[in-house]
Amino acid sequence: MNEKMYEVMKNGRGFIAALDQSGGSSAKTLKNYGIDESEYSTEEEMFDLIHEMRKRVITSKAFTNEHILGTILFEKTMMSQVNGKFTADYLWEDKGIVSFLKVDKGLEEEKNGVKLMKQIPNLAEQIKEANEKHIFGTKMRSVVYEANEEGIKEIVNQQFEFAKKICDGGLVPIIEPEVDIHSANKELCEKMLKDEIVKHLKEWNPEDKIMFKFTIPTVENHYLDLYDYDCVVRIVALSGGYEMDEAVELLAKNNKMIASFSRALLQDLNAHQSDEEFDTALDNAITKIYNASIN
Repeated sequence: MNEKMYEVMKNGRGFIAALDQSGGSSAKTLKNYGIDESEYSTEEEMFDLIHEMRKRVITSKAFTNEHILGTILFEKTMMSQVNGKFTADYLWEDKGIVSFLKVDKGLEEEKNGVKLMKQIPNLAEQIKEANEKHIFGTKMRSVVYEANEEGIKEIVNQQFEFAKKICDGGLVPIIEPEVDIHSANKELCEKMLKDEIVKHLKEWNPEDKIMFKFTIPTVENHYLDLYDYDCVVRIVALSGGYEMDEAVELLAKNNKMIASFSRALLQDLNAHQSDEEFDTALDNAITKIYNASIN
């Protein structure tokens, strides 16, 4: 683990930019960005356009470590280059921003009120590649829809099982058990989820550093006491489908919880904006998210 990167993630003021849209969400991301599906014909062309969008974001003069601590990357982005350097090297060497790698392969079908992650057969190879590309940590997402004890237990068990392998590989995993914002029992889901997480943390090696990424909780500061465990580096929040203004308003009510927003960060950006318009829109979004993240 890179100690300088660890210090940034542990004690820095700012937030994490989630730029890890995968194959399943890339077409929608591009459409929101002003690029219609008729403008590309293959998956490779689609990923090239996504990379150009991400490259425009991270090379923008608005995208600096004054406000941004880290960035979550998709695997193809990690393997691509920005200004002659691999993406993570550009972010760290030129911007002072830490990189994480999305390692999950998507979700299983819903069962017991949750969607588990699909298996990650090449996890060892991803960890090796991430280390070689100077990545600090990983991120993996599963989703809770209902207050189902068995399903939530399975979600947490799976997340910690993968997290242990990632820690053993020298990286810091972000555990992301998202609770759907439309769940009829969102508050109860969050209580059950935290209770199950605490069971694992009580048995967890404090030297194996981990992070959490949660839906902004219904009860303010619901996850705050997870910082009592020495292994917990940072607790971050996903926007979860909330529009920007609502997301930052809710986040600001939660102490020591910083943003890791994707759609909310990018929602006002467009491929057809001039560089000045693009930088201004990105700067406005970054400022809003940063201000909500520094409680």
